[in-house]
Amino acid sequence: MSEQDPVIVGPRELVLASTSPYRRALLERLGVPFRCRAPVCDEDAIKADVSDPIGLAQTLAREKAESVALIEPGAVVIGGDQVVWHEKRVLGKPKSVEGAIEQLTQLAGRGHRLITAVAVWSGAEIHAHLDVTTLVMRPLSRAAIERYVERDLPLDCAGSYKLESHGIALFETIETEDHTAVTGLPLLALGSILIRLGFELP
Repeated sequence: MSEQDPVIVGPRELVLASTSPYRRALLERLGVPFRCRAPVCDEDAIKADVSDPIGLAQTLAREKAESVALIEPGAVVIGGDQVVWHEKRVLGKPKSVEGAIEQLTQLAGRGHRLITAVAVWSGAEIHAHLDVTTLVMRPLSRAAIERYVERDLPLDCAGSYKLESHGIALFETIETEDHTAVTGLPLLALGSILIRLGFELP
């Protein structure tokens, strides 16, 4: 190789700023090697400062990515977050069976929005994408809600449902550009971002 020939540098290490098994499983579908690292940011403080649901999801995704990028400046870091927005309030993770039953009782027979944000930190650049999904849940009896919660135990899911599992049976309609965004990461947009950054997808 002569001195004039360009030096091709391979893509940097890819890190997912999350310990979520759902996001890990989604990112694995792109076929790009990566590892996970827990983000270091005060989510409760951010939620207290940002009331707009879209701004909240975007801020949380960006802060998660940045917190890991500061520790690993040579890596490309992916941060993501989801916000369930229903009747002018954010629904978080229920954390208990009763909390899940309460959330599903609020959502049953009504529509809500699931806002999914992703931020990819690459050096001095941030590549961001936002997906907004509209979901309408069918009317549900208390008994049906209790049966579902016992079956799926969606205690670590905002909105108290797992669409990738039995939760799909709870809904009448789902309007989205990317169904993977509903379960945690918008892979269509994320794949395009990673390709632009030099990663090879299958």
